[in-house]
Amino acid sequence: MHDPRPRWLLDPRTERDACGVGFVVNVKGERSHDIIEKGLTVLQNLTHRGACGCDPLTGDGAGILVQVPDAFLRRECAADGIALPAPGTYGVGMVFLPEEAGQASACVALLEKVVAEEGQVLLGWRRVPVDDQAPGPLARTVLPEVRQVFIGAAGDVADQDALERKLYVIRKRVEQIVRTSGMPHSERFYVPSLSSRTIVYKGLLQPQQIPQPVQP
Repeated sequence: MHDPRPRWLLDPRTERDACGVGFVVNVKGERSHDIIEKGLTVLQNLTHRGACGCDPLTGDGAGILVQVPDAFLRRECAADGIALPAPGTYGVGMVFLPEEAGQASACVALLEKVVAEEGQVLLGWRRVPVDDQAPGPLARTVLPEVRQVFIGAAGDVADQDALERKLYVIRKRVEQIVRTSGMPHSERFYVPSLSSRTIVYKGLLQPQQIPQPVQP
């Protein structure tokens, strides 16, 4: 339960959350780009819920969560020589890597090691095209290398729910390993999402910038 008593300079009675969240769905379960367009409109209407500093082009964070775009990923992965299994039997992770090549390679190796230890199948990596001029100047100083990792379900994974649990464990394990590795820029490693159902695009962005930097 929430403790309502004041502690130090904090009085919970005066606290107000500033974040905003919007949801757009099709009640018939039909997929369409129109849902994403409406979601981006909602996000832009929540601009007042965010913040920016001395660099007005760098936001304190904005993003969008969508269903895994299987048809799109299947086409892009085929061009990279990655064969995706049936929808629901693989997961896709959005991975932020340190800019320094050696550290990025170390993070990739650690993630692949955890995937193997959890008994799942590494299908491959895809480098995500990024417009590095779209974010604000401050955000560009910490711009990560963005990649997508594809993980297939092993034979002992009973269903999609079981795969989701495995992907969750993989994400949490690798983030913890990197954080405690002593790597100089370990905080630059982050996995916004790793799922067979959803994918997240986010960054130190303002809502209107979301469609620009990352080309899925």
